[in-house]
Formats: sequence, structure tokens, C-alpha cells
Amino acid sequence: MIKIKTDTHTHTLASGHAYSTIEENLKAAKEQGLELVGITDHFSSFFVPSTDFACFGFFINKKALPEVWHGVRLLFGAEVDIVDLKGNLFGHDLYIPYPNKNGVKLTYEEGILNRLDYLIASVHFKDFAVGSTVVENTELYIKALEHENVKILGHIGRSGLEFDIDEVVKAAKSLNKMIEINEASFGHGEAVQERCLKIALACAKYGTKIAVNSDAHSSFEIGKFPNTENFLDEIDFPVELIGNRDAETFLSMIGI
Repeated sequence: MIKIKTDTHTHTLASGHAYSTIEENLKAAKEQGLELVGITDHFSSFFVPSTDFACFGFFINKKALPEVWHGVRLLFGAEVDIVDLKGNLFGHDLYIPYPNKNGVKLTYEEGILNRLDYLIASVHFKDFAVGSTVVENTELYIKALEHENVKILGHIGRSGLEFDIDEVVKAAKSLNKMIEINEASFGHGEAVQERCLKIALACAKYGTKIAVNSDAHSSFEIGKFPNTENFLDEIDFPVELIGNRDAETFLSMIGI
């Protein structure tokens, strides 16, 4: 059976609708025998009370965190919303109110997101895509993947957008990025599960790396992906294509 030794999509109290602290998540990770956990709280206008810079202070002080906590390697990233059909990320057009040491005002993307360990780019609220075409939706995902610090495309199996799976998967392959197979997606019905199957099979076909993640919103979910592990076993998914199968592999995938 496939055994995943990292969980690189997890949430804490900072997401507003999750229920555990970073330390609680890391303690749970140790109990599950994980080597690495990535904290990826939401970077979004929908999960915080305001877009004011003060509301994103959580993301700017990662140096205060230890590299290893309770024996588990800790990474600090974000799950950032894709906000338009051009594949732009939330914060691309918002500016930090004070200039940097060179006197230049940076966007949230430049000054915050690009300094995190890695990003997961996801679609959560798709009002911007009402009436969009398959071609447009395919392009927005490919453009999101082209952001340098985006290493994972999040839960595309349940985004509700129709897109060309093969084209997105091939783009991820060419950019050496990962497509997420998200444990939480298995609670969203048979149609979503069928789409996840098609995505996984396409990744196997083209040699595209995947990331297996819990999308945990409490410490009780950390490192638990039984549905995903069984599902991948059933289709004989190549273990070498799981980009977060262990800490060493994931760190290599994100360039650390």
C-alpha cells in the first residue's frame, strides 16, 4: 500500500474556518509518523475580514517558526485563490502600504507570497468564471501554474470548472509542478470522484507529479488520506510520481 509521509496542504486557526494551531497540527503529524507538514492557510479575500494589509500579518513572520517542530519538518506556505480568467492570484493588484528598502511599493504577491516556501493555487469562488469556456478555464489553470512559487494546483477535481484535463496535466509536467489529489474531495460525491480518477490517470499517462494531501481543517485530519491511498493503489499509480511521498522528494520538488 502507498504510504505518504508528508501532508503539504493543511490549515490552522488563521484560516478562520479551521480549528487547530500550528503546534497541534505538528503534534498530530508526529503521531501519524509524518516527516514533513506544510501550513497553507488561505490567502484570500473570502476568508479574512478585510483586504487591508494588517489582516495578512500571519504570513509575514515565518522566521519566528522553527524548521523542525516535534520532530517534524515544518514548511510555511499558503493556499492562494485564483481570482480571474487570466490565472492571477489574490494579492496581485493590492499593494503593501509602505515601500521596501529600495523605496518601491510591492504587491501582496511580490512582498508576501513570493517569500513563502511554496504556494497552492486553487479556485474556491468562481463568480469570475460565470459563462467561461473550457478553453478559458484551461488557460487560467495553466497561467496559475506559471507563477514561479506556485508548486501545486489545488483540488481541481472539485472546483466546478470544466477544463481540458490533458492540457492542464501536460502543462504541469512541463513546468515540473504538481497536481493535487485531495482527500477532502472524496466527500463531494461520485462525479467529483470520477473527475479525480480521470486526473490521476492523466497524470500517470503523462508522467506528471501529484501531491496527496488531507486539506486538514483540524489536527484530527492531519496525515490521514485513506481514500486517496486506496484509490491510488487500485489504479496502480506509480509511486515515483507522488511528489510529496516523503520529505526529501517534496523538498526537491519545491527547490528547497
